[in-house]
Amino acid sequence: MEFRYAVAGYLGLSEVLKRLDAIAEEQKNLRMEQVSLGKEQVKLREEQTKIWNEIVGIKEEQKNLREEQIKLREEQTKIWSEIASIREEQKSLREEQTKIWIEIAAIKEEQKNLREEQIKLREDFNKMLAVIERMDIRLSRVERTLEKLTIDVEDEARSVIKHKLMEMGVNVNLTSLVLPELELDIYGVSDDVCVIGEVAVRAGVRLLDELLDKVRRLRERYPEMVREKMILTLYVSLPMVDLISEARKRGIWLLKATEEFHRPENMLF
Repeated sequence: MEFRYAVAGYLGLSEVLKRLDAIAEEQKNLRMEQVSLGKEQVKLREEQTKIWNEIVGIKEEQKNLREEQIKLREEQTKIWSEIASIREEQKSLREEQTKIWIEIAAIKEEQKNLREEQIKLREDFNKMLAVIERMDIRLSRVERTLEKLTIDVEDEARSVIKHKLMEMGVNVNLTSLVLPELELDIYGVSDDVCVIGEVAVRAGVRLLDELLDKVRRLRERYPEMVREKMILTLYVSLPMVDLISEARKRGIWLLKATEEFHRPENMLF
């Protein structure tokens, strides 16, 4: 019985020892695992430190990115402002361009009107040229008629004056005198008498002044053409009243074929 108890006790102790060995082995494994976990924890802490450092770096980069983003937004705002300004300027340019096109259209319209006006003016001008041409033709005819009439009047004047001078006892041949810068319708010399005169169909006192001026120039420039005694005469078919009055004052012989308007008592100058 005691043996049984001893065996049982031995068996129980052995079981206890086995369990203790198992516990010791498990504890060893736990310690080893704990060491491994410690190492793993160290690695995790190192990894965590790296992660935190990475996070810090990320946060710093994020901060920089935010600052850059703020700058970009500010720059973008400036760009949009510039775009808005450009659009406003573009709008103004378009409005200005529209005004320019309107002005160009007005100028073209005015140019069109001017061209039409120019065409009308040219037509009127051509009509005027045609009228002027007809007037020139008529004027040429009148000039030829006047020239012929003047020649006829001058011939008539020389003939009438010569005849009346012969009645007064003065025999002189009359002709015209043409000198540089000086022309006389009536000119003639006989011994010491010189006859000088002008002829006109219609004249006023101006013709008398011209005659006296020509006499003065003839004396100054061509004294050999002048004689001591001169008879100054004006042959005018239609003399003005002022011419008749001035001829009487100056003692100038004024006449036409059918009438002597004034014959001075002393005809010699």
